[in-house]
Amino acid sequence: MKKSFHRFAKWSLILVYLVIVAGALVRMTGSGMGCPDWPKCFGYYIPPTAAETLQWTPERDFEKGQVIIYNEGLLVAKQDFKTGAAIDLEAWETYTKHDYAVFNPYHTWVEFLNRLVGAIAGLATLILAFLSLRYWKEKKLISLLSFGVVLGMGFQAWLGATVVYSVLAPVKITTHMLMALAIVAALILIIQKANPRIERTKYMANFHKAISYLLFIFLLQIVFGTQVREFVDHQLDLGITKDNWLLNPSIIFYVHRSFSILPLGIAVYLFWINKRNELGFASTKPLLAGMIIAAFSGMAMYYIDFPLGTQPIHLVIAAILFGQIFYIFLQSRKAKNNISKTK
Repeated sequence: MKKSFHRFAKWSLILVYLVIVAGALVRMTGSGMGCPDWPKCFGYYIPPTAAETLQWTPERDFEKGQVIIYNEGLLVAKQDFKTGAAIDLEAWETYTKHDYAVFNPYHTWVEFLNRLVGAIAGLATLILAFLSLRYWKEKKLISLLSFGVVLGMGFQAWLGATVVYSVLAPVKITTHMLMALAIVAALILIIQKANPRIERTKYMANFHKAISYLLFIFLLQIVFGTQVREFVDHQLDLGITKDNWLLNPSIIFYVHRSFSILPLGIAVYLFWINKRNELGFASTKPLLAGMIIAAFSGMAMYYIDFPLGTQPIHLVIAAILFGQIFYIFLQSRKAKNNISKTK
């Protein structure tokens, strides 16, 4: 039973990462407002595929909450009814949360799939929370963390709604990303605590210090990166072409760019010290590879004017790297605690 819980926790983590990937695709395609309402999409559980669905037509049945685009705004059906020969505005109410009223089927379905993956991940973490109750007597932390993840997913859903209502306000998007990382961290801790296998890793003080520093520095880099992203979003809103997005960047960009060499250097050091001393931290190799990919994707965005796919790759790799760093940190801390117990 414990093995099945550990396996399900891993699948839950994969689903959360898929949500991050889907969010990155939404960002890459500019589909954030593909569904202008929440949790439905233009008032439908399954979004429309044609603009005609969102237009008023005579002798047509509408259900309460369904949306049409009318005079460059959104109207919401007050109740179930059938239209007559002319539009009756008394049967509709104006959507007031924002004034964005554009339908692009491609953007709509990209955003819808993002929400669908999020809903599946939310369901998985809810099931995980109930399964975790078997640990309540012996390892309460696993149960508490599992229910904390459910609350985090609920907060993410609420935050997703506010992001839509704010028409993609940058600060809320940044909070959305950081909350996702908190959920990743909680799931990784659950996986580590519920792991039925004995981990064969050795503690070394220099290694532990380095991974601790890397965790802190990399989290700062993610925060700086989200600030750069906010700046780029603002440039995009101003209609500036992508070859000029970073022509006059903020100081945060230079901090983010300059400090990127530091986590890469620490990753090299961790890989070297692990191999030299046979510490058993297998994740240092993919960690170093990921750091190199992140560095090259960042360079491509700056020097080659944001080639297609570099932004989501940079974002997703950063989220995966954070998870790897946190897991290695937990492994090292456990190895340290094991030494303390034997003394």
